Amino acid sequence: MKRKSKTDAILRRFQRHTDLAKLELLLPYIRELQRLTSEHGIHDVFQDNGGKLLQVLLVTGLTALPGREGNDAVDAEGHEYEMKSVNRFDVRGRRKSNPQFTTHHHLNPTIIAKYRKVDWLFALYSGIELESVYLLTPQMLEPYYERWSNDYETKGNLNNPKINLKYVEEHGILLYRNEDAPTENTPGITQVLGDVESEPTDPAS
Repeated sequence: MKRKSKTDAILRRFQRHTDLAKLELLLPYIRELQRLTSEHGIHDVFQDNGGKLLQVLLVTGLTALPGREGNDAVDAEGHEYEMKSVNRFDVRGRRKSNPQFTTHHHLNPTIIAKYRKVDWLFALYSGIELESVYLLTPQMLEPYYERWSNDYETKGNLNNPKINLKYVEEHGILLYRNEDAPTENTPGITQVLGDVESEPTDPAS
């Protein structure tokens, strides 16, 4: 009896939220989104930025490459691409002052050599809205590759060095822009600038 009473007390902590009904109404559309996503080789729209990857694939016409070790996507002519994304907003809805793209948690000469062989696509998001996509060639990214190679000589494996959004926007080729993406003035979005502690990374510095 005592155990049942304790169990009942625990179960009373968990009550269904009134918004569950709204989610259940949306689920058929989410399932349709997952079906579309699966057709493009992405089997969980909520995992590893699956939904965002789908957006980039559709606006560029690329095909996702399976696995985690190789490049991320390929075009109709067989050219492969490394793909990176960053969100202008953090998980608390604050607008970042200097978004930066992540690279690799154990960057070394082998990875750098792989990177030098392909073009990169950089997708910028405002929340869930795809704002823009830029392409940078190996030549455009060479200042980063050179600095990373030099840093490796003195530090060994590099832990996820960043590529600055400003550099991408100044040097990249714009493939896509969504003029309706949220901005600082979009109603309903909390903007708190200056929430990123680190300064933008400039390969020339």
